[in-house]
Formats: sequence, C-alpha cells, structure tokens
Amino acid sequence: MTSKTRVVVIGAGLAGVRLARRLGELGVSAVLVGDEEHTPYNRVLLAEVLAGRYAPEVIALPTPERLTRGRAVHIDRAERQVHFADGSVIAYDTLVLATGSNPVLPPLRGLFGPDRHELPAGVHAFRTMDDCLGLSEAVRHDSRAVVIGGGLLGVSAARALAERGAQVVLAQQSERLMERQLDPSASKLVLRHLKDLGVEVHTECRVRDVRCVDGAVRSVAMADGYTLDADLVVLACGVHPRVGLAQDAGLAVHKGVIVDDQLRTSDPHIRAIGDCAQHDGNVYGLAAPALEQADVLAELLAGGNRGANADAVADADGNAYADATRAPAGYTGTRALTRLTLTRPALASGTPLDLAAFGEHTPRPGDDVIQLADATRGTYRKVVVRDDRLVGGVLVGELGTVGALARAWEGAEPLPSDGGPLLHLLTNDGGS
Repeated sequence: MTSKTRVVVIGAGLAGVRLARRLGELGVSAVLVGDEEHTPYNRVLLAEVLAGRYAPEVIALPTPERLTRGRAVHIDRAERQVHFADGSVIAYDTLVLATGSNPVLPPLRGLFGPDRHELPAGVHAFRTMDDCLGLSEAVRHDSRAVVIGGGLLGVSAARALAERGAQVVLAQQSERLMERQLDPSASKLVLRHLKDLGVEVHTECRVRDVRCVDGAVRSVAMADGYTLDADLVVLACGVHPRVGLAQDAGLAVHKGVIVDDQLRTSDPHIRAIGDCAQHDGNVYGLAAPALEQADVLAELLAGGNRGANADAVADADGNAYADATRAPAGYTGTRALTRLTLTRPALASGTPLDLAAFGEHTPRPGDDVIQLADATRGTYRKVVVRDDRLVGGVLVGELGTVGALARAWEGAEPLPSDGGPLLHLLTNDGGS
C-alpha cells in the first residue's frame, strides 16, 4: 500500500461504504479501509442478529471493489499519508474520515481496575459485530441480564435478549425510556411493550458499580443500595464520536470533527462524514444523515452538479471550479427521522410495536397539536403543526403512516387549511 490514491476513506461503516460505492459509480478511484475483520455490515440491524432473527451475513453491506483492512494510527498531513498499525502507508489526494463512534463506557466502580483495561467477563458493550456475536454466544435461556441505559440502543438490546429467553432488567437513569426521541405518552407504550415481553424496567435508577468474582460479573449495585444478580451486563449508555485520529492530526474538533458545507475539515484535503462529523453544530449519530452526507460528498469529489454555488470549490485533485453551474451545492443538514420496530417474539404474546419520531414533538405556545390514542390497540399518534406546517411528531403502534407523514414534514410545505388530509394520514393504517 504505497501508491498514491485519489481518495482514501477511513471507516467501513454505513457512511464509508456508501461513499466508496458512489464514488466507484461516478468513476472516482477510491480505497476503503476498515479496521473490523468482518465484512462491512448494517450496524442498525445488530439487534436483529442478537435476537436470532437474522444471521450476520443477512445484514452485510454490498462490498466496494477496493476494500482493505487496517487500523489507521497516524495522519501525516504534510506528506498526505495515512500510517497503519502494521507499518503500511497509503498516500492520498483527498482523505475522508468516516470513523464512526465508540460506545460510552460509564465510570462504574468495578468496571475497570488499575491493572485491568478490558471489560470483565460477562460485561458487554453493544456497538460492533464482535460485541453482538459475543453477547449471542454468552446468552442462555434464563440468563440474568442487566441492560444499563434506556435509550434507543438499550431498548433494542433488552427486547433482543428477552426474545432469546433471558431474564432481562433494564436500568434507566432518567425518568422514562427513550426520552430524547419520545414524549411521555409514547414512552409509556414502549414501557408497556417491554413489560409484556417480560422485561423488568427500573427508571430513575442510577447504577453505582459492577461486582465481579474471579474476573466475571455477578451483580450490579444501584445507588440506593439495591442489588441485581447478573450473568450478563450490557452497556447501552450512548456513543461518542470517534475523533482520536483527527485530534492527533491537529484537525479542529469539538463534539465531532468540524466540517463545513463541503464536508471539509480544517484541512482542505481532509473531509469527514457520518457519526464522527460535526456540521453546523450537529453530530447526528443516525444512519440517514450519514448516508446523505456520503451521497453529497461523492458528488462533490466527482465534480457532479448538485446546483449552483457561486464559491469556488476544490475537487480531489485540488482544481477549483469557477463555473457556478458545475459546482455541487454542498451539504445543508438532514431532517432525520428515528424509527424502531420491536417485533413480536415467536413464543411471546402481545403485538409488534413500531415507533417513529421526527422533528419537534414538544409544542410551543400557539402551536396546534393533533393527538390520537387507542389504549386497547396500544397505538398513539401525535403531530405538531406550526404556522400551517408539520414540524414534528411521534407515532407508536402498528404504523402505516410514517412514510407519508415524513414526506409532509420533510417538504415543509403548508398543509391544507381544513386539516382533513393530515387527519386521514393519522388514522390510516394501510399506507407506508
């Protein structure tokens, strides 16, 4: 790996794979470098693998033609080279950081020790395929599993472990589940669904320490002194952007690697996309923005036409576009929708649960709110309208309305004054 390559992409997750494939389609030479031994995969579907619903190969991503494995350890910006742990070097014209994010490991007593830097046996993060396969191998019917964290990832992990027959306790520090995405009414429905699956949920509950015997977890202690026996502990406490490589290279980093509308970092020869990138103050940490950034950057690097842009834009070879009709418009942000499907286990009662959250679901003074709830069916639909425009919503239940409502929200067009079409969407289960 010594020849100079036009574009080098570090990170073989959703964003990196999408970018490499799109560049190939646009005739741009690109090398994709990933540090996991597995074929690139869709991280969003790891919970389905843990539940036993999908085999790992089912969630594999289409592999770009030029994929290599290696762990990047240093960026030499002066020479435009990336150095890898095995001593190899790749030179680049344009480097793209798609390094993703790392799981947050909470500062719990007993998690690490003065001479121990690895998680104790039985304690698992839930971020990578290795994490997923390790959990899948460890879980048994009637395993006592404690999931720490009640966000999107924690809820998904708890559901998957329950489906595998584990006795699951979910410990959430805040007052309700998925508080970042859902309002209180929607959170209650998620809580009810998990309880129907046999999951024991504790909210407003802070875990204090992990207790181990002979290097393996045996229990989890709460701040109030309550102790939970545990064969398995899953850390689902969120993620943080993986920015170490960028920081060591002297790039501007805040929460993530700071990028402009052209997805350029503070070094014009280095771009960043996906979970590691911070654009206009936002680190999205979601699949949809990562894929949109990859698509935009592919056209930027290929010199594609994404609309008028009066500013000169440098391509991967350093040539400036002066023609405003050829210069790509750049990335302006993503209106992201969060969606989670909690399917019914084969041996459990109850109904599947589908949920979606988008935009602002907390109304401001003067906003109009349409809210429909059916306790018997376990459905809940709420949308917020401001100045005749749909600005956000939360939907829980067996949904057939997400696609149409999301399009109405993304389009930001005025709604009909009689509200009839919007009410029809909220009460219609048939479409998608």
